Amino acid sequence: MKEKNYLWKTSSGAFALLLVLPILAIFFTAVGETDDLFAHLMSTVLPTYTYNTIVLVLGTMALALVFGIPSAWIMAMCRLPSERILQWALVLPLAMPGYIVGYIFTDWFDFAGPIQLLLRDLTGWGPGEYWFPDIRTLTGAMFVLSLVLYPYVYLLARAAFMEQNVSLLQSARLLKCSPWESFRRISMPLARPSIAVGLSLVAMETVGDFGTVSYFAVNTLTTAVYDTWLGYSSLTAAAKISAIMLVIVILLLSAERFSRRRQKLFQSQFNSREDFRYELNGWKKWLALTWCWGLVCVAFIFPLGQLLIYAYKYFAQSWTSEFREFALNSLYVSIAAAIIGVSVALLVNFCQRLNPGRQSLAFMRLASMGYAVPGTVLAIGVMVPVLFMDHLVNDIAKAMEWGRPGLIFSGSMFAIIFAMVVRFSAVAIGSIESSLGKISPSLDMASRTMGCNSNQMLWRVHFPLVRRGALIAGLLVFIESMKELNAALLLRPFNFETLATYVYNFASDEHLELAALPAVLLVLVGLIPLVLINRSLEHTH
Repeated sequence: MKEKNYLWKTSSGAFALLLVLPILAIFFTAVGETDDLFAHLMSTVLPTYTYNTIVLVLGTMALALVFGIPSAWIMAMCRLPSERILQWALVLPLAMPGYIVGYIFTDWFDFAGPIQLLLRDLTGWGPGEYWFPDIRTLTGAMFVLSLVLYPYVYLLARAAFMEQNVSLLQSARLLKCSPWESFRRISMPLARPSIAVGLSLVAMETVGDFGTVSYFAVNTLTTAVYDTWLGYSSLTAAAKISAIMLVIVILLLSAERFSRRRQKLFQSQFNSREDFRYELNGWKKWLALTWCWGLVCVAFIFPLGQLLIYAYKYFAQSWTSEFREFALNSLYVSIAAAIIGVSVALLVNFCQRLNPGRQSLAFMRLASMGYAVPGTVLAIGVMVPVLFMDHLVNDIAKAMEWGRPGLIFSGSMFAIIFAMVVRFSAVAIGSIESSLGKISPSLDMASRTMGCNSNQMLWRVHFPLVRRGALIAGLLVFIESMKELNAALLLRPFNFETLATYVYNFASDEHLELAALPAVLLVLVGLIPLVLINRSLEHTH
């Protein structure tokens, strides 16, 4: 049995090392010889790109707070008509890719768009006679990204507000505190840790965004990585910029943890707060409804409606053999990533159950690190070992006089699938860890008493019990892989497109209407995990 356990531990460590290899490869390549290109970029554009990235992150976080916190408090603490619909509707913008929303907003608010046309018709103003904000700016990118990312703050803040001890809030009411004072002095301080986690997720997604900022012509570190690799063909310079981005992500995560290092919150939880929530009447009720429904309409309903109109009008041009081929490409990549991701998650979780301790836990955490890495940065980290493997295989083949096999790894779907597994295995690991944690250790003892070895214990005892969690984990990895744009743009082989890259290419060429059908498909696929998350939140509370 000890030999079996050792084999599980060795396998878990090997896979964890494999999944963390791209991150190590970035720093290894970054500390290599500094080329003239990186020195030139450092002395010219990189300071501006870094400044734009920091300002974009801070602005998006601030707007996500403005959109997410009031909505979360209203949904958790107030009674409203249509509140059951609003509770999950406020999460839906997370399913909208930012670059699609950016394209639609540009189409609406440009000089030739319907908003400015209506303004000129109503006022009689001509060109140059009025000022109108330009959506294709750094501020516009902040606004669009905050609209699609604020649900991170909303979800975690709403859960935190719902978990707060009712007796504290009742005491505040007895002390004549107004709803605003209760929110400011009790609810917000208690929810601060959850809000900080939500903001860190917003920040990481903003740092890694490529589609929106490139469409809005906002130069950030992410666009610098893309341009340096594909424009200047310098993997070393791209790795150095990627290392800078990784340091920013690490600083963001460290700042979030440091900000709540001394906070310890112990609260008794109440499952029902029906008798406690505020009853809004008059203008307050209509203001709350207008705020929440307005947010849902602007961030989700109106953009999705525009996509559906495009998909209907241009269905004949959209339903092509290319669309079907690229949909199958996405399907193959996502299914492979889901199967491998769930297998790795089962391996590292079961190893930790067999050998509880710091080493097994460290393997789990190492295997989950890729989720915090932006897709563009991860693509650089994946390409380094993949190219090394290609060169190694070709050198061996040449030495053996077999002929060069070519780019087996970097020129096929292998690189994309590897990147998806590295990036999204954390989702599967978390889901299966939660399912395994619900299984009593007494079942392990009983199975050992009956003579089961480790393999039999996994397949005959644990796997049937965690099957639902494994299916959910696979579904989440599948959906995230379907939507991934950044890594797919950089790692796709020649003449290979996924639905995400297909839609982005049309959007960047100002022809999103021709890709509205696959865009609608991506949005509908993205709704599945949001429904699962919201249902779990409702069951919990």
